Amino acid sequence: MRRVDFSTLLPGPLASLFLSEGGARVIKIERPGGEDMRGFPPRFGETAAPFAVLNRGKESVEIDLKAADALARLSPLIAQADILIEQFRPGVMERLGFGYEALKVLNPRLIYCSISGYGQSGPRAQEAGHDINYQALGGLLGQSLERGEPPPLPPPLVADIAGGTMPAVLNILLALLQRGRSGEGCHLDIAMADAMPTFAWYGLAQGQVTGSFPDGGEGLLTGQSPRYGLYATADGWFLAVGALEPKFWQGFCDGIGLDAALRDDRRDPEATRAGIARIVASESAGHWRAVLEPLDCCCTVVRTLEEAVSDPQMTARGLLDAQVEEPGGRRLVSTPLPLAPLFRERAAALRKVAASGADTRKVLGEKE
Repeated sequence: MRRVDFSTLLPGPLASLFLSEGGARVIKIERPGGEDMRGFPPRFGETAAPFAVLNRGKESVEIDLKAADALARLSPLIAQADILIEQFRPGVMERLGFGYEALKVLNPRLIYCSISGYGQSGPRAQEAGHDINYQALGGLLGQSLERGEPPPLPPPLVADIAGGTMPAVLNILLALLQRGRSGEGCHLDIAMADAMPTFAWYGLAQGQVTGSFPDGGEGLLTGQSPRYGLYATADGWFLAVGALEPKFWQGFCDGIGLDAALRDDRRDPEATRAGIARIVASESAGHWRAVLEPLDCCCTVVRTLEEAVSDPQMTARGLLDAQVEEPGGRRLVSTPLPLAPLFRERAAALRKVAASGADTRKVLGEKE
């Protein structure tokens, strides 16, 4: 299977990495000099580490899409492609002569996937945005905000990955199944903002039934319950508590020695929360790791990223097996992908970074 990837930065390249690791041949189309991600720090040989871990195992072609002969040069490649992904603002590919309707004539079986912030239609279609903007507009960010209390920035790029990459991969696979029945390709319109209300599913259900949508800190999973939250330890770190079910809650309360009068958190949730906070703050993170994690009560000391990649679970699952190598021979662990073990064995093979300045005549004229 051949995939042509016009995308840059994160959502599209991560989607094509999933398909590449699953066995697809990915040819990355870049502007002359390479896409912007190649310039991101830190450096890794002749390219950038962020670029390397997203684009291992791909081929790369540099071409000016505004050139008069760009479509003619890429037509042989597109005619043989199964999947095309692009991540420009709506209308850009059409202006360049690479819109879906034009390429559909060239390749009726082509699955053409467009990833954008707000989709190909609607009043916000041409608005600029990044992950934090899509989370803010979609109501997701507001679920964790208490008015007047600015929190730290959420580290997960939820809109980029869960709103762009994952829906793109899912819809491409569904489109392949559909094409197997109909023989025809299609145009997939993936909007990163569309997935944000999906992550607010609980609050949406609550608001529609009760007529009162939860504000920040008021939802069961966003601060209302003392059973689900973060508590500071004596050494300035945090304990993540997710003891929602009765058996986990009982185990947690026993583990920290919570007073019997506070264990029924329906009576006075704030008093229960304050009682937990006092106890947790009296001991170090290491203490609570030793005491609570063996109890299997859904309580976990927050790990740093350095600690997380050293966790034996990651090693056992093979998440760190895939590596990328730069021309000088230095290696990096590639972006860990949640692939089933069936596919991870192939993904673990050592593969090169997408080479900038590939021989376009060879790639564009090559037969399968």
